[in-house]
Amino acid sequence: MPSYSAPTKDLQFVLHDVLNITNTDVPGYSELEPDFTSAILEEAGKIATEVVHPLNVVGDTEGCVLENGVVRTPTGFKAAFEQMKEGGWTGLDMPEQYGGQNMPSVIGTAVGEMFSSANQAFVMYQGLTHGAASAILAHGTDAQKDTYLPKMVACDWTGTMNLTEPHCGTDLGLMRTKADPQGDGSYKVTGQKIFISSGEHDMADNIIHLVLAKIPGGPDGIKGVSLFIVPKFIVNADGTLGARNGVSCGKIEEKMGIHGNSTCVMNYDEATGWLLGEEHKGMRAMFTMMNEARLGVGMQGLAQAEAAYQNALEYAKDRLQGRDVTGVKNPDGPADPLIVHPDIRRNLMDQKSFTEGARAFLLWGATMIDQAHRNGDKDADGLVSLLTPVIKGFLTDQGYDMTVQAQQIYGGHGYIEEWGMSQYTRDARIAMIYEGANGVQALDLVGRKLAQDGGKHVMAFFELVKSFCKENGGQDDAYDTAFIEPLKSASKDLQAAGMYFMQNGMKNPNNALSGSYDFMHMFGHVCLGLMWARMAKAAKSAIDAGSSDAAFYETKITTGRYYMARQLPATALHLSRIQSGADTVMALDAANF
Repeated sequence: MPSYSAPTKDLQFVLHDVLNITNTDVPGYSELEPDFTSAILEEAGKIATEVVHPLNVVGDTEGCVLENGVVRTPTGFKAAFEQMKEGGWTGLDMPEQYGGQNMPSVIGTAVGEMFSSANQAFVMYQGLTHGAASAILAHGTDAQKDTYLPKMVACDWTGTMNLTEPHCGTDLGLMRTKADPQGDGSYKVTGQKIFISSGEHDMADNIIHLVLAKIPGGPDGIKGVSLFIVPKFIVNADGTLGARNGVSCGKIEEKMGIHGNSTCVMNYDEATGWLLGEEHKGMRAMFTMMNEARLGVGMQGLAQAEAAYQNALEYAKDRLQGRDVTGVKNPDGPADPLIVHPDIRRNLMDQKSFTEGARAFLLWGATMIDQAHRNGDKDADGLVSLLTPVIKGFLTDQGYDMTVQAQQIYGGHGYIEEWGMSQYTRDARIAMIYEGANGVQALDLVGRKLAQDGGKHVMAFFELVKSFCKENGGQDDAYDTAFIEPLKSASKDLQAAGMYFMQNGMKNPNNALSGSYDFMHMFGHVCLGLMWARMAKAAKSAIDAGSSDAAFYETKITTGRYYMARQLPATALHLSRIQSGADTVMALDAANF
């Protein structure tokens, strides 16, 4: 069975050596001293490793079962969920007013990565609840917040988001679920939703569904969509649970992966619901949840890649296969371990350089969320909004690829369920699809985010990279050659792609849209290049200061050099594809495919 070790040391390095969170002017950051964050991460890592991870295979093999309208979760899930609740992990970064611990998002993200690596399907139950609670926190009335949030923060009640219908996924303007207003301020919600993660289960007393629906007589299309709170059980005025609502699980989807999470078809039969936010402004309210979820899904790509890499690394060290072409490395054995071979090293370095770079990128994004929410920093809010489709799309695409590469290390054993590696690949696959398929993320990036606020935020990103290179270049030739020059080159490729879109996208929008996926990946590489330049700088500073753990920091620099030399040059390929335009992409008539 696969194993998992929480990467607490690397998380600490990013938080303190790279992001220097303690000295950042975000309320609550001054309390995040290394000893304090270490205690949190060590305890969370212990739970992830000892409580949550052993259930990963259980959830995959048992799955969820629908019996008499109730979903039974896999053996051990409910007990583990209670431990998560008792430890306060479900409300780590939620307001104290509603029972949370009010930790910054950056800590919630660091902890979330470990839990997700340990068992993605299990952690989704609380993850969806966190998102639903955030939407109520942002758009609910005081009465709605007081009614739902304390129970949801504690995960005594869980939450969901209900968007997709059988006939519409991305194009939500086509939805048919309707909400008929009643005289008492409530609505009767009728319709069917599919692919609803955590839609029904046996681990909470109540499930609070956030449901998109149309009020009759409203505007056509997406402008007529509203968001409703539809609980599984009606909540009485005194907070106790009343009658069962008109919502039920019609079936559990049979899926490629995340078997431990109940992905449900949900039927609403004149279920009582209450408007969340304003009429016909449902997408605005839902995007509070979706944007948070997209960052969380990006984290899932990293998390599955990290877990798969750890196991592939151990296998490569233990498995004897062939001899090193430069000389025998294991003279007492019949063969050398896999890890001596250059192609295995390449494979492992791809994985290692991605996961460590992605971790820094994700945590950097979390600091921007904290700056936006705790400091009211609109520039930080704009920048993280720009980067959200990159975090979601690039990290999940690359994360999935890394699980495949980890599986490849095992050869045929990677394809056999007995070794457990296929689960990482199967579980990672959904992250490229849900919360907005990655093609949609790319379209969002190029079609909306680049031009947002007059292009202010993408220009701020370019300036950030330029300033970093200017401030840190010219001091060390080796650092310049390995990090600054590749970063400059990649950033220029990204700017050239943006210029191509400006010059060619107006006369033919397909010129921009056909290059959007390449642009998203190019942007992701530049972000990881920036992270590696920052990490190498921090590692070099630690070595120069006489750190007693020089090997850790030297390894960090070596890994970064690999990414800059072997991965970052992909920006040139993406630029060439973008500049080829839409002609070859759109040349065939539909009938000729």
